[in-house]
Amino acid sequence: MSNNIRSELLSRLEELSRALPEMRFGQLIANMALVARGAEEGAIWDMEDEELLAAVNWQLAELLERRGSGVA
Repeated sequence: MSNNIRSELLSRLEELSRALPEMRFGQLIANMALVARGAEEGAIWDMEDEELLAAVNWQLAELLERRGSGVA
């Protein structure tokens, strides 16, 4: 794992956390593991940083789209 990916991932997780203040951080990570890997056993443990980053980016884009269209 590169430091660049980790830095970007942490930054994007902070952004997602601000966008979803009602969600605890553990819930956020568990939900992103579900987005990244589905409901497979060991998803959180086996998930690569790149997969988590892609899931976080997807979730942020979805939130922006919903908020832009007036759907909360």
